Amino acid sequence: MRAVLIALSVTSLCIPAWANSPSPYAGQHQRMVKALSAEEMDDLRGGRGMGMAKAAELNSYPGPAHVLELKDALKLTPQQIERTQTLRQKMSEEAQALGHAILQREAALDQLFREGKASEAAVRDTSVEIGTLQGRLRAVHLNTHIEMKALLSSEQVAAYDRLRGYSGADAGAPAHGGHKH
Repeated sequence: MRAVLIALSVTSLCIPAWANSPSPYAGQHQRMVKALSAEEMDDLRGGRGMGMAKAAELNSYPGPAHVLELKDALKLTPQQIERTQTLRQKMSEEAQALGHAILQREAALDQLFREGKASEAAVRDTSVEIGTLQGRLRAVHLNTHIEMKALLSSEQVAAYDRLRGYSGADAGAPAHGGHKH
């Protein structure tokens, strides 16, 4: 009996800690689309950037939403404001349409598994569709930053970078205030 107790004690020490703790996915099985959080779904519906434009934003290609937030400090002309608003609206409409398409394909992928109909071909095809849509969405955001930079003077771009904390004395300070691109 004593040998059995010792064996059980030693065995319990060998069980990894993660075996007794819940999965990091616990509770996510109740999501409408399992692979996406409510915030991610809202961002896709709203056409928000979700960090997709960082390559542009952090390399001196301003985004229209932040340019409009900083319009006074950047000394935008009325024409620049109007063109920036138009650019932002166009981006938002395109991003929202692509976001909705991504949500539909993610729901279809989820449904394949939920209904037990997942096959290698169906998963591959749906995943490729999602990836293509995500690439198009990212391109919409990045290309909008290219168009935005073309509307600004080099002085305005430099001021934008400084005001956002990407250069000068403000560099390294939190620039987004929790906002994601």
